[in-house]
Amino acid sequence: MGHDNQPLRLLILGGTVFVGRHIVEEALRRDFDITLFNRGQSNANLYPNVKKLVGDRDGGLDTLIGGQWDAVIDTCGYFPRIVADSATLLSRNVDHYTFISSISVYEDISKPGINEQSPVGILADPDFEEVTGESYGPFKALCEQVAEEAMPGRVLNVRPGLIVGPYDPTDRFSYWLNRIAKGGEVLAPGPADAPVQFIDGRDLAVWLLDMITDNRTGTYNATGPDYFLSFVKMLSTIKEAVGGDADFTWVDPEFLFQDGVQPWMELPLWLGPGEYEGMLATSVENAVGAGLSFRPLAETARDTMSWLRSRSADYQWKAGISLQRERDLLEGWHSRR
Repeated sequence: MGHDNQPLRLLILGGTVFVGRHIVEEALRRDFDITLFNRGQSNANLYPNVKKLVGDRDGGLDTLIGGQWDAVIDTCGYFPRIVADSATLLSRNVDHYTFISSISVYEDISKPGINEQSPVGILADPDFEEVTGESYGPFKALCEQVAEEAMPGRVLNVRPGLIVGPYDPTDRFSYWLNRIAKGGEVLAPGPADAPVQFIDGRDLAVWLLDMITDNRTGTYNATGPDYFLSFVKMLSTIKEAVGGDADFTWVDPEFLFQDGVQPWMELPLWLGPGEYEGMLATSVENAVGAGLSFRPLAETARDTMSWLRSRSADYQWKAGISLQRERDLLEGWHSRR
């Protein structure tokens, strides 16, 4: 993509938070002609040499009128009405639309092996606009549909799993790095051989821009790695990468549930047996076949840990349990044995 050997003209909706930052930085490495469109409220001082258009996706798209781009990446679409507005307006201004969706679109994520043909969730009331645990996935599915309706045959819908790496504001992967680096007895949620999936935001950015450059369309699950990664292998690899004397105590999931531990947020990347098991065992065969590749987990761990050290000492973590809560759980676990 691109015209007469000119740099690819890329419009990014968002671009200053997490995945958007990785996309911008990879696009800069490729000398793309980049334009950012956002409200100018998050990390507004980033990328001083990149063209920026200030506006609001909800009724404030005027600064996009008249622009011409080869491709757009929508990093921040949640409601179908909002995505329809931008995709419809840009259908006359761009050749290719990438929508960053989510593997949460699927109706049934209880079983491993979900692929792109698996049924997606449906909202009972499509006019409802509030993001909840139940509505997030169906909203993303509807966003994919309205983008395709606005630009038929010109849309790349990408469904990432958990995205990790530097700039991650969610702290889900980062919790394990920080906790393991502190050392000592670490509560590890069983079963140790449970599958784990995630993708480094930098790997996602590289692949997205490759796909756009090749003018690829369609729908792809985009998580990783391209081999079976167990929880125990993830934790042991993190320990090797960050160092320290962490000693893992594997705790039965039933005990954790009985003690009220919340999967995913209190013990990130742990779901336990139940309705969400397939979320960390999704098929990525199509994306890998289309060139998606993954850096070593140890590299992601080291780079993310380096970034974590740049944050303020009083940073308030958004995921994970406190050391005191962990000690109480471990004490309760040991007293039962």
